[in-house]
Amino acid sequence: MATVTLGDIRAARERIAGKIERTSIVLSASLSEGLGVPVQLKLEHRQTTGSFKLRGASNAVASLDAEEKARGVVAASTGNHGRALAHAAKLEGMRAVICMSRLVPKNKLDEIRRLGAEIRIVGNSQDDAQQEVERLVTEEGLVMLPPFDHPAIIAGQGTLGLEVMEQVPDAALVLVQLSGGGLASGVAAAVKGIRPGTRVVGVSMARGAAMKASLDAGRPVLVEELPTLADSLGGGIGLDTRLTFAMCRNLLDDVVLLSEDEIAAGIRHAYEQEREIVEGAGAVGIAALLAGKVKAEGPVVVVLSGRNIDMQLHRKIVCGEMPAISERAA
Repeated sequence: MATVTLGDIRAARERIAGKIERTSIVLSASLSEGLGVPVQLKLEHRQTTGSFKLRGASNAVASLDAEEKARGVVAASTGNHGRALAHAAKLEGMRAVICMSRLVPKNKLDEIRRLGAEIRIVGNSQDDAQQEVERLVTEEGLVMLPPFDHPAIIAGQGTLGLEVMEQVPDAALVLVQLSGGGLASGVAAAVKGIRPGTRVVGVSMARGAAMKASLDAGRPVLVEELPTLADSLGGGIGLDTRLTFAMCRNLLDDVVLLSEDEIAAGIRHAYEQEREIVEGAGAVGIAALLAGKVKAEGPVVVVLSGRNIDMQLHRKIVCGEMPAISERAA
């Protein structure tokens, strides 16, 4: 069975050295006091493009040969992968086309445009956007670099796990965002490869968690994509997912889901107690701890995966206003 190994992840780190930031990890005094164990925050939202996605995108672009780079790249995205791929492609002088659904927030579209990538808005789901990707591959010869189910993407994301284990070598629990599984499977492969006894728990939103539904069903399944504060975690995993479904099934110790109110509480806590601005997806690990959804034993590492939130939405949340569903997809 195809998989991504600790060796692949270590090779990715060498490949992307100088292209990404080695992000800091800090102790959360408030969470540590409340839970009675050290809770460390991995500040990946401070990555160059505002999310962990730059790791996988940079590794995937660096893995292309000259002919592939000349053709250009294309991907479906809920926003952060598109921004990261646009950035990585721009550094190489490559064409990049990002296909997204109408659910992607405007602030993420604007940033991708600023980086010079072409944008195609197609349909109301990641699956709709993926159909446009496949058309562009067939008709224009672009190279597809998907947001998660690709060995170079997974290996790149796994470099975050290497950093975590170097920064907190005695970590007992790592909380990591779960959507299509690129980050979760990569981080889990790195963490388990170094310290098999460390628990790795995937965290997602209750509204449209495709990987969780697929794991429960024992196979990839279709799930309706719904507006959510954790918009970066939206989208399906694809019925022909080759790598991430099996890796998440084999490596994750548990998966927990959060309500919209719980995610909002995580965003507020990050701002008020940690002085960090994070998007909904970036806050789910904090939210899971606050909601008591995971049992904190020993040193805990919480990944803050991204900061690319619309600031008007952020202000409403930290002021205690729960935005309407329609506002979240605006």
